Amino acid sequence: MNAPTWAALLVIAKEPVPGRVKTRLTPPYTPREAAALAEAALADTLYTVLRTPARRRVLVLDGAPGSWLPSGFQVVPQAHGGLDERIAAAFAHCDDGPVLLVGMDTPQLTPDLLAEPARDDADAWFGPAADGGFWALGLTDPAGAGDLVRGVPMSTDRTGLIQRRRLTDAGLLVHDLPELRDVDTASDAAAVAACCPPGSRFAATVASSTEVAR
Repeated sequence: MNAPTWAALLVIAKEPVPGRVKTRLTPPYTPREAAALAEAALADTLYTVLRTPARRRVLVLDGAPGSWLPSGFQVVPQAHGGLDERIAAAFAHCDDGPVLLVGMDTPQLTPDLLAEPARDDADAWFGPAADGGFWALGLTDPAGAGDLVRGVPMSTDRTGLIQRRRLTDAGLLVHDLPELRDVDTASDAAAVAACCPPGSRFAATVASSTEVAR
């Protein structure tokens, strides 16, 4: 029997340009080093998504594609507005579900972790982040994303709690995914690198930066 497949996997991301990404990593990292870590995290995420069964793979990008982008992705620009507006607009690129959206801050993702929820007959999928946000949001009906996401305050320690409550208040059956740690600070980078799978670009970049610092 074929493995269950997402109708689409979305990655919402920012072009890894020094001074525009991972600014909370500086210091101790320089803006160029922080951008290198962001690029490695994004590349790991994209290659993980490539190895996960899906009919479509879409990169919703703020900026321009670079050499870090593998083939196999449709690239669409992010909408204007706050993160809630941009997430809602990302789902609007999908005509049917189920659809799962992830960010670029969890390079420890594996194909098994992303594929497993597709086996579940839920209405929504929610991946909480250790900082109170969320790293994944999935919907069987992507057309309903606007009502579910718009107005949720982003980048707070209650973002995940409020977003999940939006799902349950709408009467959706929610499948909870494992809690993961985002890469925001230098301590996050070290902790996430330690649990990345073998061959991780992110872990190698963290190790390389640490060696240079020594």
